[in-house]
Amino acid sequence: MRALTLFLLVLLLLLQWSLWLGKGSWLRVWQLDSQLTTLRTSNEKLVDRNLALAAEVSDLKQGSSAIEERARSELGMIKRGEVFFQLLEPRPAAAPAAAKPSAP
Repeated sequence: MRALTLFLLVLLLLLQWSLWLGKGSWLRVWQLDSQLTTLRTSNEKLVDRNLALAAEVSDLKQGSSAIEERARSELGMIKRGEVFFQLLEPRPAAAPAAAKPSAP
């Protein structure tokens, strides 16, 4: 009876081996699932970026206002006959020195 129990235990361990540690084991499935989640998140960000770039390309192809806006903001270009005014933000005044508490 003892030999039969030992045989069945070894057989059970051999059958469970591939489930827990083999090629398609639970651990490997869990690793692939977490990797898949990471890749999906990355792909969603890339799709959003691609859509934004496609919209920008379309805008640049269709009209000159987008090109003009880019030339003004990125290159600092102005049209002939235009006057350029640059407004600077005032510098914040230095904070007044903290008043020292007077002794009673």
